[in-house]
Amino acid sequence: MADTAQKLAALVWDDKFSVAFKGIDDQHKKLILLINDLSVASASGKGREVVGGILQGVVDYTVSHFAYEEGMMKEQAYPDFAAHKKQHDELVQQASDLLVKQKAGATMISVEVMNFLKNWLTTHINGTDKKLGAFLTSKGLK
Repeated sequence: MADTAQKLAALVWDDKFSVAFKGIDDQHKKLILLINDLSVASASGKGREVVGGILQGVVDYTVSHFAYEEGMMKEQAYPDFAAHKKQHDELVQQASDLLVKQKAGATMISVEVMNFLKNWLTTHINGTDKKLGAFLTSKGLK
């Protein structure tokens, strides 16, 4: 089981994830840590309450992080705000749905769910958030 947990917690911050904006990069690092904590707890057979608490923390922090990004986008009149926010809204809805199911006992956190979270985060950072970072740095922000 420990080997499985270690394999699942393979998402590690790397400079390739940097969007060149410290506030966003710092929050992405925290999200990676939270997702890894969730992965390890789930794979280690932690109780539903422990896993649910960590999942709640992931959802709460994600909402907070998205609000931060969206505030920056509004403040700087980011031209792709609507599309970026739509991606945020979709992930928050999916994560919230998962949390409700998990709390109701209908689902455990599976490898597929963890892979979804990790893939979504890395794809979002390396695509949409990199564009936002480039925009913010073009405005002289870091």
